[in-house]
Amino acid sequence: MRYSQAFIHTLFEAPKEAETPSHIFLLRGSFVYPLAAGLYSLLPLGHRAVEKIKGIIREELDAIGGMEVTMPVVNPAELWKKTGRFFNIGEELIRFKDRREREFVLAMTHEEVVTDMAKQFVRSYRDLPVMLYQIQTKIRDEARPRAGLLRVREFQMKDAYSFHPDFADLDVYYPRIFNAYLRIFARCGLKSTPIEADSGIMGGSGSHEFMLESAHGEDHFVLCPACGYSANTEKAVGVKAERTPCAEPLAMEEVSTPGVKTIADLMGFFGAPEKHFLKTVAYIADGSPVLAVVRGDFNVSVTKLAGHLKAVHLDYAPEKTLLEKGLNPGFLSPVGVDGMRVVFDTAITGGALYIAGGNAPDMHLKNVLAGRDFEVKERADISEVREGDRCAACGGAELRIKRGIELGHTFKLGTKYTAADSMDVTYLDGAGAPNRVVMGCYGIGVERLLASVIEKWHDEGGMQFPVSIAPYQIILSQLGNQPEVVAMAERLYSKLGAAREILYDDRGESPGVKLKDADLIGIPVRLVVSRKLEKSGEVEIKIRQTGEVKICPESELEATLEAIFKRLAPSIENLPYMDEG
Repeated sequence: MRYSQAFIHTLFEAPKEAETPSHIFLLRGSFVYPLAAGLYSLLPLGHRAVEKIKGIIREELDAIGGMEVTMPVVNPAELWKKTGRFFNIGEELIRFKDRREREFVLAMTHEEVVTDMAKQFVRSYRDLPVMLYQIQTKIRDEARPRAGLLRVREFQMKDAYSFHPDFADLDVYYPRIFNAYLRIFARCGLKSTPIEADSGIMGGSGSHEFMLESAHGEDHFVLCPACGYSANTEKAVGVKAERTPCAEPLAMEEVSTPGVKTIADLMGFFGAPEKHFLKTVAYIADGSPVLAVVRGDFNVSVTKLAGHLKAVHLDYAPEKTLLEKGLNPGFLSPVGVDGMRVVFDTAITGGALYIAGGNAPDMHLKNVLAGRDFEVKERADISEVREGDRCAACGGAELRIKRGIELGHTFKLGTKYTAADSMDVTYLDGAGAPNRVVMGCYGIGVERLLASVIEKWHDEGGMQFPVSIAPYQIILSQLGNQPEVVAMAERLYSKLGAAREILYDDRGESPGVKLKDADLIGIPVRLVVSRKLEKSGEVEIKIRQTGEVKICPESELEATLEAIFKRLAPSIENLPYMDEG
């Protein structure tokens, strides 16, 4: 492609709202065009890169027996009502009626549609297992779209669904998709960290997130440097250091604390560390009020709490509800609470004295003792793991918390969507008896993966694409319009173009503009032809990711490039593969 004929319009500066590197460089490099908040058009360079990513995904999924389909974005609401997600998902799911008043949704995922498809065609054990996948548009009415392609309202997603005769067969297949994900991300130039994750609205018996460590990531995950344990912070389990029991428990007493509300103020007022306090948070779980009580040095994990309660909707309790229960917002405590479910974190142990809210304005309680001053009927791990907590898996090393971007998510759905009270999908086994179909589900956001690559591979000058997904492999920059220079550039463009994807910068711009644009759009290898180089029969080669520059005789250029591209090819060796045995 000749640059002079290409639809590429780079920007010197990005719009003010662009903050993350990927957002800035995708806009400046003419890869995307913003239509509205969370809505982007892919320009030719962006489209080419995305198509490269799709090609990698297709190759890896086809290699493990996947078959590609395409399902509609507009779904009948009745399917989503069968699974309950029409009612359980909030405003993120766009609902509408057509001209005949029939209800529809815009699909944010396709479990209902693919399960309905399987119900019609999977009849016998001979039809199983099978894995179907698509790369399709998804719609999510994101409340706060941000960071360019990292959080959007419309996006392309690879979603795959596997169907199995039983859980054992799903367990056998799951490592194959897990390992395919590792290869997909590695081939895109990314080192992903698989972590244990919560299944959320997808449901199921287990899941993994594949995280890219990044300073601009919205997610947090836990890593153990000793044994390799990894999990989402809201699901991770750590060893909670217990407090030393009090030898002679003191009597509980009320303490007036006017104007003392924050934990920092309370610590100063009582002269006690955070772990000596009880932190009580009120929620509404599927319409019923519940108190979550954790030690003051922990935070409530909403994910763990919702999982323990088996709650679909979990929100903070409004003040009105608390006042009706005789509780005072800002001074909550488990002491004296009656007729309300209270869940205590496992870090709250007997024998230690605590400071808690007094359930009255400007009042706290001192010397509060579990078992004496309040009854612990329900205990569960409902707190988030902290930096420095000891690993529960190996018991010794301190856990580290990292920020990251979620590249993909895999789920063992089980029978959530095929159950009798859902889509009711069965098959006949060898004896002619009906059995419940078991499912798995696996997703990758395509544009998010593109943005993640740029978050990893960039410098101050712009993007540094891996060869595997770069819109072009080579950018040929012609510096100067002398006939000899033009002739050499045209000769190289014609010769190399037969084997490599080349963007030929034939514009009449200054050398400075051309070289800056080459760095900005991040093509892996830059070739420069100039009057000086033409006289000596040489070409300048720059490798974008490393900054390495070398001068190569034109006669040796093809062999040199072959060696360079072989060296730049991302490796899929030594990945943390899951045992497929």
